[in-house]
Amino acid sequence: MRLEVSAKNVKGALFQKVAELSGENLYTCYSCGKCSAGCPSISEMDILPNEVVRLVLFGQEEVLNCETIWVCASCFTCTTRCPKGVDLSKIMEALRQIYLRKNVDKVKLCEISEERAAELPQIALISSFRKATG
Repeated sequence: MRLEVSAKNVKGALFQKVAELSGENLYTCYSCGKCSAGCPSISEMDILPNEVVRLVLFGQEEVLNCETIWVCASCFTCTTRCPKGVDLSKIMEALRQIYLRKNVDKVKLCEISEERAAELPQIALISSFRKATG
């Protein structure tokens, strides 16, 4: 992903919307990486959780197309590890809401076969149901 930072993008519409929906102060994050280091889903993510926050701060709407926001199981490990108390799961949920409000389905639960559903972790299915419900 190519990062194009401009004064127009920083604190832009994406930042404002995520801050509004999540209720989090994104400036509090200083990108220490403790959220990423403790994430149980990190092996499936294409962008580290702390990088997601940085991309939102820089107004990079491409963050809405990353797999990370969908892989996040909202287990709150990142939140409990954060020395500044940033609730990253709220930020991930805000990004999912912004994406889903564009009426583009990312998670198609009806397309998962019964065999595949039996193999998937229950937390992933529950998280997907919650995320796909609008």
